[in-house]
Amino acid sequence: MVMTNNSASAISHPNIAFIKYWGNKNEKIRIPKNNSISMNLDGLETRTRVTFGIDNEADQLVLNGEEIDGEGRERVSRLLDQVRITAGISDKAKVESTNNFPTGSGIASSASAFAALSLAASAAAGLSPNIKELSKLARTGSGSACRSVPAGFVEWFAGQTHEDSFAASIAPADHWDLVDCIAVVSQEHKATGSTGGHAIAGTSPLQEGRVADAQRRLDLCREAILSKDFKAFAEITELDSTMMHAVMMTSTPSLYYWQAETLRIMQAVQNWRMDGLQACFTIDAGPNVHVICPAEHSAQVAELLTKLPGVQKVLSAKPGGPTKLIPE
Repeated sequence: MVMTNNSASAISHPNIAFIKYWGNKNEKIRIPKNNSISMNLDGLETRTRVTFGIDNEADQLVLNGEEIDGEGRERVSRLLDQVRITAGISDKAKVESTNNFPTGSGIASSASAFAALSLAASAAAGLSPNIKELSKLARTGSGSACRSVPAGFVEWFAGQTHEDSFAASIAPADHWDLVDCIAVVSQEHKATGSTGGHAIAGTSPLQEGRVADAQRRLDLCREAILSKDFKAFAEITELDSTMMHAVMMTSTPSLYYWQAETLRIMQAVQNWRMDGLQACFTIDAGPNVHVICPAEHSAQVAELLTKLPGVQKVLSAKPGGPTKLIPE
């Protein structure tokens, strides 16, 4: 084994899934039950710096200025172990990561975190993985992280093994001028994270039906994105989101991520669309609501959202680029 003393920094965006990932074929390396489709979120970002060669007996993780121990650090170390094996190094690393958006509240902070970590760690160890290899590595830390690696509109191909489960762009960031207006109703860290939720998805009697119908929804969503058909996109995106939450609510134990404010926003968005405003909702594993709309309607949608009771703030994001290295 050789020792290094190198560092590298990377930036990555969270992503919002239109066709959701919920439940795994392989929990250990996060091989999902079905493909999923998402959009990277420009302007929301995780910046991560990895330095190998620190004089520690264990890896060190600093998130938003706070040192993290326990499972959080161990999860990072497991990914770093893969990098160390590939690079043929043995030294420990210091990982410094910051988010400019709420962490652990359903805005895919783990996705951008592990995508940025994968690239920064690989570069610091002297590796140069391609997008496919980087996507596979990021997936082992957080399933949805594999979708934050490529640019723009992305599909994660479920596959059966580590080698064939990865994400790729289906359209560049500038393909369709959409905006995600995120209505933040809570910034608290959720009690049950996505990893725990995936593990119990199979206890829901609805999961089998959700997975069986996934290919149909994927085809409809992919075609809607490629043809920029907002009506079709809105219908399939809302259906898929609600199906995932139905599985969550009927799992054992039940997972209720929606709050009263969440449901109020969902109903308001559907009413706005019936009145002619192009907008639709989707919700990840948390109470915050992603309201997707064409860019020309985003100012109006954001203004309407801020007037709803319980909405603390609205974050707006256009389609984002890939995970990339940034200067030290």
